[in-house]
Amino acid sequence: MSRYKPYPTYKESGAEWLGRIPEHWALKPFKACIDFQEGPGIMAADFREEGIPLLRVSGVQGRWASLDGCNFLDPIKVAKKWSHFRLNIDDLLISASASMGTVCEVAADTEGAIAYTGLIRLRGRPGVMVKPYVRAQVVSSVFAIQIEFFKAGSTIQHFGPTHLSQMLVVCPPIDEQQSITAYIDRETARIDGLVMKKNRFIELLREKRQALITHAVTKGLNPKVTMKNSGVGWLGEVPEHWETKRVAAMFREVIRPGQADLPVLSISIHSGISDDELSAEERDRKVSLIEDREKYKRVCPGDLAYNMMRAWQGGFGAVAVDGLVSPAYVVAERRAEFCTEYVELLLRTPMAIEEMRRFSRGIADFRMRLYWEAFRDVVLLSPPVEEQQAIIETIKREGMRIDALVSKTECSISLLKERRSALITAAVTGQIDLREAV
Repeated sequence: MSRYKPYPTYKESGAEWLGRIPEHWALKPFKACIDFQEGPGIMAADFREEGIPLLRVSGVQGRWASLDGCNFLDPIKVAKKWSHFRLNIDDLLISASASMGTVCEVAADTEGAIAYTGLIRLRGRPGVMVKPYVRAQVVSSVFAIQIEFFKAGSTIQHFGPTHLSQMLVVCPPIDEQQSITAYIDRETARIDGLVMKKNRFIELLREKRQALITHAVTKGLNPKVTMKNSGVGWLGEVPEHWETKRVAAMFREVIRPGQADLPVLSISIHSGISDDELSAEERDRKVSLIEDREKYKRVCPGDLAYNMMRAWQGGFGAVAVDGLVSPAYVVAERRAEFCTEYVELLLRTPMAIEEMRRFSRGIADFRMRLYWEAFRDVVLLSPPVEEQQAIIETIKREGMRIDALVSKTECSISLLKERRSALITAAVTGQIDLREAV
């Protein structure tokens, strides 16, 4: 904030969480500057197939309210009981529950809808506070600080009109509110544009990584190598000296009893198999831990393990450590000398995932299973072992380089978002003077 100048004179606000404010500003009750109303208590029994849209908390994402996935209410009942809850263009909505503190605006396509319980409508009082300044106030850190103050010592995550009626807002003259928010809008638009470009750069890096993996495991590293038709639809042309083999020629299914002293591992569709014990939090999210570890399947280094229900999403892993996996997983050990990690990389390519889907059975996506009896007939590539090793090393090396770029870009995005937040808070609390900012 060093590029901005402060106001000439300040005074104590009287609020410890705020400190000093410009001398001609005022600290006022929230309710004196902003009208607010929580959505009515509507029951599921009130829902209809069509009628007046009921905006849910899930519709408060991004800048504009969305009616995607909304319910509907009987227009006659709305007219009798809830007409004063209908939304107008330019209303602000703040989520008071699931995504606490999320703010969005009502546009033409959501005008006339009813806001559900858990959403609070905000309207600046005419002549006291303009809408853009209301928005800036409720996305600032001083608003969040007050919310946290009211939540202190409480297990509830919801705040409502009772809390808002006890809160305070910093209120400059109307003309300053307009100049402040005009500058905030320009600067945040610029920052948001940079964030968007950086997020797109990250997407491109991840696409590049996947393209690198796919090309390396199916075409090799030598761009001058002679190619041949593999005879396998999903593989297409492959290096002339590479072989194709059925899974059954490369692996055999094994069921080894578990051991009490081994860690429980899991397979992610994003990162393969873990190499250490799951944390309690991860177990809660991913698996239910069976008390008797002997009921698990034991895995050994070099094994290929997969989640039958997630194989069509890339749920394969090359095992690197002794451990245990769910009884619902398939475990296969190598029949010959080759790199299981190469097979994992191949099986996690987009074309392989589509092939696994073709071999899976089930009446719906969430019921699809890839049984060993089907998987054993899948045809895979088998390059010479030394090429498999070179491919793995190249992918690791390039992957680390790309990961470093992603990490650096993510850090840059975090700093931009921090700067955005700091600018808004500094502006609405009068730490910086934006009256003549351009």
